[in-house]
Amino acid sequence: MSMKESKPNLSHSQVMEIVKRLFGLTASTIHPLPSYDDQNFYVASSEGGEYVLKVMNSVDSQNFTLLELQTHAMNFLHQRGLPAQTALPNLTGQLLSLEEIDCGYGMQKYLVRLLTYLPGTTIAKITSSPQILYEVGKMAATLDKVLLQMEHPNISALQRENFRWNLGSIPLLNQYLHVMDGDPVQKIVKGINHGDLNDHNLLVEPIGPSRYKISGILDFGDMSYGYFIFELAIAIMYMMIENSNPIDVRGPVVAGWESVFPLNDAEKDALYFLVLGRFCQSLVLARHAVIQQPENTEYLMTTAKTGVHHLYRLWELGKEEVERIWFRSVAQFSHATFIDRD
Repeated sequence: MSMKESKPNLSHSQVMEIVKRLFGLTASTIHPLPSYDDQNFYVASSEGGEYVLKVMNSVDSQNFTLLELQTHAMNFLHQRGLPAQTALPNLTGQLLSLEEIDCGYGMQKYLVRLLTYLPGTTIAKITSSPQILYEVGKMAATLDKVLLQMEHPNISALQRENFRWNLGSIPLLNQYLHVMDGDPVQKIVKGINHGDLNDHNLLVEPIGPSRYKISGILDFGDMSYGYFIFELAIAIMYMMIENSNPIDVRGPVVAGWESVFPLNDAEKDALYFLVLGRFCQSLVLARHAVIQQPENTEYLMTTAKTGVHHLYRLWELGKEEVERIWFRSVAQFSHATFIDRD
């Protein structure tokens, strides 16, 4: 089944019916939210609440165990003070509902959740400063540290073999490289043999002039077992996307990370190639997704707008020069005045 056939395509009336039947809510406002291969809706109810209705694609909906575990992790983090979304029970007390719906390709089963709506602005829409970049690094490490405490009978489901978005799966890009034919970036992708803390999955709220706090963590769909350094590399890569000085992003992000998890020498040595690897994953898999969902091109290619340039720049500078710039700036931000020493 193609991605286009598996991605839900619910109409306004179908959303209204599901919200009413499953959750007893009357939707007064509904509008779509961006999504890679699922379908998300902002829902305001006549009863006064604000929510996000998340409808998983029909392929991932078959893995109930993994989706139940992701939902558990979101609630686990929220209970421990992290600003994660949580799932709300339906009228029968369940957090997940498997619904049979016709979205234009015949009746298929889609897993539906109603999530809390978190206020805030995505990092992609603000001018990122060293202060918020430090907070991103700190939040990434804190999230992983808290998840070390999580227990669940099906936690082994996070051992996602051949999960193409895990940084340990870079070789799997070979089967998608044909979508890059003719693109000069292919030469970089071929030479480079979690996690999704990107600039659209982190919400912020202002706490003073030019200062922000992280107010929300969105989208746990790419959770998998992986090295801690993978999480940091992913955060660095996505914080580079909207930054006017992308090479300088690493300093405050790593300083924030090391306030929770100090890096060892092997992790420091691997970071350059892991950041390059995530750029390659994002660029290649986005191009592949566009072939399947041409109507969603603008969202799917968000990273590519500046990502190709950043990848070239990192590659041209080389590991030694990039690391010299990166490591020179970390100590500077580790003692910066914007850090909240709570």
